Amino acid sequence: MTLPPLQTVSTGLVVAVVGFFSSFPIVLQGLAAMGASPAQASSGLMAAALSMGLTAIVISLVSRQPASVAWSTPGAAFLAVSVAPAGGFAEAVGAFLLAGALTVLAGLYRPLRQLAANVPLPLAHALLAGVLVHICAQPFLALATAPATAVPILLTWFLAGQLSRLFAVPAAVLMALALTLWPAGVPLREALLAAPVLTTPAFSLTSAFSLALPLFIITMATQNSPGMAVLRGEGYPPRPRGFLSAVGLASLASAPFGAPQTCLAAITSSLCAGPDSHPDPQKRYLSAVMAGLFYCAFGLFAALIIAVAAAAPPQTLEVLAGLALLGVFANSANLALTEPKAREAAAITFLTTASGVTLLGLSGAVWGLALGSIAYFVAHKR
Repeated sequence: MTLPPLQTVSTGLVVAVVGFFSSFPIVLQGLAAMGASPAQASSGLMAAALSMGLTAIVISLVSRQPASVAWSTPGAAFLAVSVAPAGGFAEAVGAFLLAGALTVLAGLYRPLRQLAANVPLPLAHALLAGVLVHICAQPFLALATAPATAVPILLTWFLAGQLSRLFAVPAAVLMALALTLWPAGVPLREALLAAPVLTTPAFSLTSAFSLALPLFIITMATQNSPGMAVLRGEGYPPRPRGFLSAVGLASLASAPFGAPQTCLAAITSSLCAGPDSHPDPQKRYLSAVMAGLFYCAFGLFAALIIAVAAAAPPQTLEVLAGLALLGVFANSANLALTEPKAREAAAITFLTTASGVTLLGLSGAVWGLALGSIAYFVAHKR
């Protein structure tokens, strides 16, 4: 048996560390907002990590392309600012399943894929920025309410970012870990390995429109489409039918265990597909395979991660989540307002989404996209 080149192993480890530890706080916040118990959150985090790890291994080996896979961080952020459905976490799981089914259909049915891709980019980014604005404000609000937590984490993030933007958030996670363990020690639990918890899904028309549809649109516009664009830019022709079907099926399989959307990744795909991954482009897919293996290893210890998070000082997860998404917010806000002709429609989408208004049982994200789309098409027709 031939061992993978050491360079692809190290790249895979970097990808997994960056992908997992830069965004797991927002996944936990999203699951908690949907009403998940600690056991369900642990199961969801484990299932999400295993889902993206196994999917990355399979599609990279089959396609021989460095296709990095992730959980939908923007989708988790959307869940974190959404109101839990009336049916509790079971109804949220039903929405996860519907979003996964839509992704499979987008892979198999080209018109649906094109329809999702044709959501005006300024509106898609305005929607995401509106979802993220409250989360990204938390680190700075915590300066007043929890300075002992916020100040050292913010300083670590800022100083590490001057050396490498890629490792700024993982460095902040290490500081948060130090703040947690220094006074209390390691918060041991009876089981350090996560246990799967199966949740029977429930479905409703309200959660389908308020949760499943926005989750699908946000993930397609901000994760799946950019992920394929990165591969194309690095000289690997993407395979939308196979890739989208694979991440959609992975979402369907992992959703009953509490995991939100599995999707293609953009930032970590660039790490796997770039020249630093391996000098030979034909061997760079091994970096994505190794990243998948490390994701699976991290996911198995989700229970320990939940235990440490529970023992952390107040507002630690909120601070980490805000810092993890700050760059995404800045990029989305910039892209939303760049096109002059779409600026007003994007502003309507952003403000309506950020307001958190709920009308007729539909969330602010749905109304933001609807009102912004009307303004956009009226402006362009005029």
